[in-house]
This record gives sequence, C-alpha cells and structure tokens, in this order.
Amino acid sequence: MDEQAPSVLKETPSWLLTQSAMHAQRIVSEMFGVGGARGYHYRLLATLAEFGPASQASLGRRTGIDRSDVVAAINELAADGYLDRSPDPDDGRRNIITLTAAGKRQHKRLAELVRKAQDEIFAPLSATERDQLTKLLTKVLTHHRSS
Repeated sequence: MDEQAPSVLKETPSWLLTQSAMHAQRIVSEMFGVGGARGYHYRLLATLAEFGPASQASLGRRTGIDRSDVVAAINELAADGYLDRSPDPDDGRRNIITLTAAGKRQHKRLAELVRKAQDEIFAPLSATERDQLTKLLTKVLTHHRSS
C-alpha cells in the first residue's frame, strides 16, 4: 500500500478498490500479453464458449464492449482463425460469430492465464476469503447495475 497516502484514503473502501483494480488490470494485461491477446479477446471467446454463436450486437451487449471495439476485436480474432463470421440466415444485415476449434483452444489457454492472474492478484487471500470477496463485489456490482 502507498505509505504516502493519507490514512483517510487507506480506510476508504472505494479508494482501496480503485488501487487494487489498477494492480489487477496490470497483472491481467501482462498475462494476456503472454498469450498474445487482449482482454476484449478473452471476453468474446468466453462468451461464445458459454453461450454459443451470436450476432456482433449480442456479443457487444453480453460483454459490455462498445460496438466499434467488438468489430475490431472480432476482426483480429477472425484473422487468427479463432472465429468464423457468416451472414445470419434470418437477417442478411447481421453476421453470426462462431467459435472455431482453434478458438476453443485459445479460450482454454487464455482461461488458464486468467486463473494464474487471479492466483497472483489474490495470493494473500485464502480460498474462503476469495469466495467472500467475489460474493461481496458481485453484490455491490448487482446493486449498481440495477439502479
């Protein structure tokens, strides 16, 4: 923790969360760099792995990625052979994005890197504490998303 920070900040959960998030983002980004990927790539691959083929618009909504960033990330993933893009048979204006076999393998590689990043970020916490933190953060996030 920053010893130069005033004690009032070091006792403020929002400040602690922000500082922790900066470290977490750095560690996760470094891990994705090892995998030749970015966070957007993982979010898209994970969404397709869990929910199956989807339109670009649906992927944007599910992942929280801006529309133009979704298109750019899909282009990158398709160029690497991780995704297939085909016209929607019900609406020719839309594309349906599908995970390829190579995309499934990349998703598994990136998921392992995410697991390693979580282990590094939360090393000082026990498994029980990690679970408790996850539940508490989910509760806070759910509250703010519903308001």
